[in-house]
Amino acid sequence: MAVLRPGSIRSPRPRPLAALLTTLLAALSLTLPLTTAHAATTPSRGSAYLGIGVLAHDGRNGTPTTGEATQTEGVDVSAYQGNAAWSTLWDSGVRWAYTKGTEGTYYTNPYFAQQYNGAYNVGMIRGAYHFATPDTTSGATQANYFVDHGGGWSRDGRTLPGALDIEWNPYGAACYGKTASQMVSWIADFVNTYKARTSRYPVIYTAASWWTQCTGDYSGFAANSPLWIARYAADPGTLPAGWPYYTMWQYTSSGPTVGDHDKFNGALDRVQALANG
Repeated sequence: MAVLRPGSIRSPRPRPLAALLTTLLAALSLTLPLTTAHAATTPSRGSAYLGIGVLAHDGRNGTPTTGEATQTEGVDVSAYQGNAAWSTLWDSGVRWAYTKGTEGTYYTNPYFAQQYNGAYNVGMIRGAYHFATPDTTSGATQANYFVDHGGGWSRDGRTLPGALDIEWNPYGAACYGKTASQMVSWIADFVNTYKARTSRYPVIYTAASWWTQCTGDYSGFAANSPLWIARYAADPGTLPAGWPYYTMWQYTSSGPTVGDHDKFNGALDRVQALANG
């Protein structure tokens, strides 16, 4: 039997399991704030809107100056705006509007009726847009969902063709985990299905930098789909390949009454021409 000398203290033997648990708990305490912070920056499914990634990826570099070209003011809205003040917008000179109708195949805008019909009722030319999530279902499936939930078109002179909002993924990887060729195929699937359902090609909303990154700057849609370019600057900048001009331009997310304001590249009769097909 071992005998301790007076004044000596035996060091306890290491306890591997306890030490391991302590280490794990310490590591967990360090990672929890990061996990929480990450969750706070990732929006919930369904909350995306036209231009959600523009400021973070392209920034803001001024606002348009008044030029010689005639342009017609518009706005775009989603559930974020709630019940929009359409009379106020009309009085400020807004003459056309797009309302978010759907996202993926899991979301419809609860304010769609007030926004879509409200714009129409004050005299505006209106349309609906779909926020694409190419990582969840096919382009055809989402085009059908969009048409079935308010994204259709009618030749009444006041309804614009539906718009495909294809931009940075707010829920994960920017290109939704797709290669450029896979992304082009997904968009073609949506575009062709929408055309088959409505007789109209959809408008394509995007940002030049995203388009270059995620489609390889593909030019094949320019022949049929009008371009709605996103750029918060004094001019729309270099356009994606194939499009010689833009039809619409989202130029700010901080406008009056409704933050997201747009310019149509032409007078009101050109907006009406697009509505009429």
